[in-house]
Amino acid sequence: MLSFNLGPLAIPMDLALLYAAFFIAWFSGWLIGRKRGSNPESALFSMLFIGALVARAAFVIQYFQQYSNNLWQIIDIRDGGFLLLPGLIAALLVGLYKAWRQTSLRVPLAIGVCIGFVAWGASFSVLNALHSSQQIPDISVRDIDGQPVSLQDLAGKPLVINLWATWCPPCRREMPVLAAAQQANPDIRFVFVNQGEGQILVEKFLAQQQLSLANNLLDTGGHLGQAVGSLSLPTTLFYSPDGLLKNNHLGELSHASLKHALRHISTAQDATQTEE
Repeated sequence: MLSFNLGPLAIPMDLALLYAAFFIAWFSGWLIGRKRGSNPESALFSMLFIGALVARAAFVIQYFQQYSNNLWQIIDIRDGGFLLLPGLIAALLVGLYKAWRQTSLRVPLAIGVCIGFVAWGASFSVLNALHSSQQIPDISVRDIDGQPVSLQDLAGKPLVINLWATWCPPCRREMPVLAAAQQANPDIRFVFVNQGEGQILVEKFLAQQQLSLANNLLDTGGHLGQAVGSLSLPTTLFYSPDGLLKNNHLGELSHASLKHALRHISTAQDATQTEE
């Protein structure tokens, strides 16, 4: 399962787990702090905010070249561009500072953070193990000429599968990003699987947008999204040459977040070549 659906709102599972862990940390800290007359809520929210800010800043610094031509995208966090380790370090430093300044916070804040971190680490590890064991779904779709194509036959080299539709605004915005990446990375196979629409509509959209894309496939029944556990668009899946899921991205991709995600399957390709 790649996303958690709450009515019309779809939340990536890794982000949903982070929210849940934060709630557990807050609730645990509140229970302990209630007996001591100290509530760590403000400190925990400061840790979350500063950690997210630093994680975003670190990501932008690392991929600044991809943002340099369109600086407003730096504040557009919809691309999911965050670096976890710098964010965690910053959050812990904020927590230590808060505990140093206010001694009554030390016990409830420490207990809340520890319980939340354990909950997040355990659930994230399980989710990561489940995802990394997933193979390319055994599903057949059609190419733009109506011929059947088995997705599992696409394995053998790093593979990016993008689930999209013409009615989806984020899908439309990220298409030029994916088209540029397809041309710049001939060693990676990019596949675009349209969800629920027909040949004429897809061809008309590509012509209107002047997009030259290889590997356009049609999944008129939307079976692929159901198989991978994501009912929201766009969804992008990143597979290693042996067909194992290495990463996924729910929502719009920027040049920076796509480059970051491609590192997972580029590393997998290098490892495969080394073994050979």
